[in-house]
Amino acid sequence: MKKYAYGWITLAFFTISIVLHWGFGWAAYVNEARDHGQAAQLTPYLVEMGRDTFENWQSEFLQLIWQVVGLAYFLYVGSPSSKENDDRMEAKIDALLELVDHERGAALIEEIDASHLRRHGHASIHLDPPYAVRKPTAE
Repeated sequence: MKKYAYGWITLAFFTISIVLHWGFGWAAYVNEARDHGQAAQLTPYLVEMGRDTFENWQSEFLQLIWQVVGLAYFLYVGSPSSKENDDRMEAKIDALLELVDHERGAALIEEIDASHLRRHGHASIHLDPPYAVRKPTAE
């Protein structure tokens, strides 16, 4: 449950807001029908509220959903724009390792590159990393 808490909270907000939207819409529809001397009917109300809801979705939610979900998806799959910061950070770390001790830094970078394979924007281990069990060497 904790793992999907954000999703559950979002679903709760959405459900509450849509129920309130349709409830207040019904109250406004009944008042408007009464002002015109007519009885409120469910079918015309559903058509009107459905139209209004989908207009909202088209103008607001679909745009926002595409921005959030689309950008998150492209970040997840590792599009060139999302890899830019990863590549920059990796280059900085490589430079720092080589700056501290050029030979050992270069060797460590080679070990890491040999034990990690980057696919679809994510680094994944494909061998037991030799540096994880490294013991200090006498120099």
